[in-house]
Amino acid sequence: MVPPVQVSQLNKLGRYSALFLGMAYRAKRYNYLKPRAEEERRLAAEEKKRMSRIMTNLDSILKSRDIT
Repeated sequence: MVPPVQVSQLNKLGRYSALFLGMAYRAKRYNYLKPRAEEERRLAAEEKKRMSRIMTNLDSILKSRDIT
């Protein structure tokens, strides 16, 4: 087995700084995108309800005309 290598403190600082900055950026980006995604989900649910009502109306119209 190979013995552990001494890593300079500057390399460790750079690595952990990049990790922390990446986590901070991700949290900021998540907080920016979350309201937009909620709005998209709300609009999709409204569109689904609207299409369901339209399909129900069309189905009832077609059934009422099929009097054979």
